[in-house]
Amino acid sequence: MNRTGPDPNAIFPNPSMKRICYIKNVITRSNISIGDYTYYDDPDGADQFESHVTHHYEFLGDKLVIGKFCAIAKGIEFVMNGANHRMNSVTTYPFNIMGEGWETVPVSLDQFPFKGDTVIGNDVWIGQNVTIMPGVHIGDGAIIAANSLVAKDIPAYHIAGGNPCQIIKKRFDDELISYLEQLKWWDWPADKIFDNLEILCNSDLEMIKNVK
Repeated sequence: MNRTGPDPNAIFPNPSMKRICYIKNVITRSNISIGDYTYYDDPDGADQFESHVTHHYEFLGDKLVIGKFCAIAKGIEFVMNGANHRMNSVTTYPFNIMGEGWETVPVSLDQFPFKGDTVIGNDVWIGQNVTIMPGVHIGDGAIIAANSLVAKDIPAYHIAGGNPCQIIKKRFDDELISYLEQLKWWDWPADKIFDNLEILCNSDLEMIKNVK
């Protein structure tokens, strides 16, 4: 028996629960990067995560980067930069993509409000039916409440929610947040994580400082 946890290279870490998928193992797009153990939970196709990353075109160059040990609930949508329209002209209508002569007014990339990469840290919990807009950065250990629309960055170890998403509170005090950001437990080898599971899952937060 494997005593250091599930195989991070398995599509379904628990074969009896195929609503949970380690999504790095089903990604086909080069512009999406997912860390080990990050999962998507969806009874209607957990292995179809890429369909929830919309308006994502390679020619724009933006990337979706998600760290390790993230928990992402069903209904997620990552809206990427391809959803944006030109705004510095009389109309925002994308004539050029319709063809039949309208392609004579192409749009250059510098006319788009390009927001850059969307970056989700490590150990982030995202509730169901959350929409994340282009270029948002969510810090390590953050929690995003269900049904939120995230259009601005969320700091590490903060809880946020709403439409538009707003910071609700810090999860921990500044000292512990700083300690955890330096500790980076998600980068430990599998055996060290296994040996410290009780500490990682304990409400006595000071115990984490005893890990060697």
